[in-house]
Amino acid sequence: MRLDTFHQFATAALADAPEVLSSEPWDRGEEHLRGIHVTLTTGAQAWIGVTAAAAPGDQWTGPEIPVEGEPPAEVPYPALFEDKKTTPLRLSAYLAAALANSGSKEIAETAAYSPEAQNPGFGVLFHNGARGFCLLHYTARSGQTLGGREFALQASI
Repeated sequence: MRLDTFHQFATAALADAPEVLSSEPWDRGEEHLRGIHVTLTTGAQAWIGVTAAAAPGDQWTGPEIPVEGEPPAEVPYPALFEDKKTTPLRLSAYLAAALANSGSKEIAETAAYSPEAQNPGFGVLFHNGARGFCLLHYTARSGQTLGGREFALQASI
């Protein structure tokens, strides 16, 4: 799955997660950058940067040819909230589960990044060998707006 297709797919799939109120494209201001603005049912928000790596041999020219296989097995959504708040790590695991549970036959697997990763996020491996990468760039509590330093995520939202 190529970047534009992945961005559109992920935006729609995240909107279907039970604790997601909305999932909309986030205009990151540059042509090659994609993003998703997710608002949770509590009003907490995350701005997610989306990138992708092409499948081996795919130069991202010509028509996109989907490669399908067995979709990931549906997984239980991990606990997202504790006292109506979540953390970037919990949110990453929850959103990875949302993509796994989408039923897409192009997805081989999804996973949240390790707690030791430099930035919280989640990734997707597609059956054609392409990869999607989703990093949390900003977080905000209910009522707050996008602001602060990129990747300086709030510990609890």
